[in-house]
Amino acid sequence: MAREFQRGHKAKISDLTSGTDLYIGVQIAGPGLTFDISCFGLDADEKLSDDRYFIFFNQPKSPEESIQLLGAQSGDTESFRVTLDRIPPAVRRLSFTATIDGDGRMAQVAPGYLRIVAGGQEVARYAFTGAEFSTERAVMLADIYLKDVWRFAAVGQGFDGGLAALLQNFGGEVAEEEPAPPQAAPGFAPPPGGPTPQPAPGFGPPPGAPAPAPAFGAPAPPPAPAPGFGAPAQGFAPPPGAPAPNVHQAPTMVAPVAPPGAPPFGQVPAPGAPPFGQVPPPTAPPGAPAGYGQPPGPGFGAAPAAPIPTRGAGLAAAMQKYKELPTGQRWALQNPKMVRADLSQGGGQPVLARQGSMILYQGKVDFSYKGAGFKGRVIGNMTGQEMQLMRCTGAGQVFYADNAAYLHPIELQGDAICVSAENVLAFDESLQHEVRRIEGHGIPGGALFTMQFQGTGTVIVKTHGTPVVLPVTPTTYADSNAVVAWSSAAQVIVSSQVRLRRTAYPGHSGETVNLQFRGAPGNFIIVQPYEV
Repeated sequence: MAREFQRGHKAKISDLTSGTDLYIGVQIAGPGLTFDISCFGLDADEKLSDDRYFIFFNQPKSPEESIQLLGAQSGDTESFRVTLDRIPPAVRRLSFTATIDGDGRMAQVAPGYLRIVAGGQEVARYAFTGAEFSTERAVMLADIYLKDVWRFAAVGQGFDGGLAALLQNFGGEVAEEEPAPPQAAPGFAPPPGGPTPQPAPGFGPPPGAPAPAPAFGAPAPPPAPAPGFGAPAQGFAPPPGAPAPNVHQAPTMVAPVAPPGAPPFGQVPAPGAPPFGQVPPPTAPPGAPAGYGQPPGPGFGAAPAAPIPTRGAGLAAAMQKYKELPTGQRWALQNPKMVRADLSQGGGQPVLARQGSMILYQGKVDFSYKGAGFKGRVIGNMTGQEMQLMRCTGAGQVFYADNAAYLHPIELQGDAICVSAENVLAFDESLQHEVRRIEGHGIPGGALFTMQFQGTGTVIVKTHGTPVVLPVTPTTYADSNAVVAWSSAAQVIVSSQVRLRRTAYPGHSGETVNLQFRGAPGNFIIVQPYEV
């Protein structure tokens, strides 16, 4: 039975299937709408750094054929074949998108889905409807991404603009090209057990067209050169005498760079204006001799003319490296010290964040005080693990930071982690959190304390400087003031080899003591280069 996904849900591919040869089917339709369904192969920065991994109707496969566009199959509007173990290391994420070709909006879309089939069986399905969108003309449907292992995420994020805007969002540039002759449709067979595909129209391929791709599972012929820009589009040749169809006069990516010679962002230079920073020569008064106000040319006793300064790259180029990073995920680091939360992702669940950590938000967001209750305040005061939180709800995007501390999103999938409350910036409300006691002998009060987070969601941990992650061994000791977090399965005891300062008092969580960590292989601790 296929596993049903909702927007924002994620899972490891290995939990869905043991295979690496996947069939991705997309079913999307709307009254009077035509769709372009594409796959973007993105790098670690979520950019299309290699345009050969933009798979769409005009470029149906990647160079090594690890990603192939298959056309309509088994009731799907469009389909892909993805071979995970053949994807090059530079490609870290596959983003499957659908854009409207022409007028229309995603709110008009009928109920549709994206599904994964492996070994002839459907293993995952993400269903969506037009009610989830409004005026958008594109949607990021789902991602298959590499994070230690290959994972699947149901994204379902609407995007203003069409295919050209989506290309630019992923760092590409678009340019219009003439439509190319149609190409014969690939002969990929649908997965076994699926519904019988409808017969293709009875048009023959145009003379000289390349042979169709072999059936799925059949031995592949020698690889052909990678299709470049302007490769023929998929489709069928029209009957004799009929006019050639206008097949997606769509823009094609040229290069992931900004167009040369563009004026600075937001500025329109006046005709003939001097470059920025240069002073125009004064206007000559009536009757003044020629060359009034000009520097003297080189000659006896005259200094050589200074070189004219050249114009810089412009404001847009200067701001390029600080641009907001595009992503379809709920949490995304914008730089090492700033994180963005998309409240519309993850089923719209709220975010709990440290009070005062919001630095910017977009869209409709509500902020409210999140109290811990009388019992929570008492426990927080006694243990030093009190967190002053605010609750963020809505459908916008919120940016968080705290005194330029380094931020580290930690995604939990049913597991748990222990973090000091001092090092927590924000987390999903779906995570369970409680104060955990660390036993210790010879300490006034008998224990230290930390926060434990457990469940499915993300917690943002902040550190002073770049931390180091160390495996737990029987001889692992750490200063309690430098430890940031550790795996909850690790056994932690207070070392009795360190003498307490005279300022120690019962229940304080920042004692200058050593913590000894023990546990099975796989446990870890995170230590920052700073003592609180």
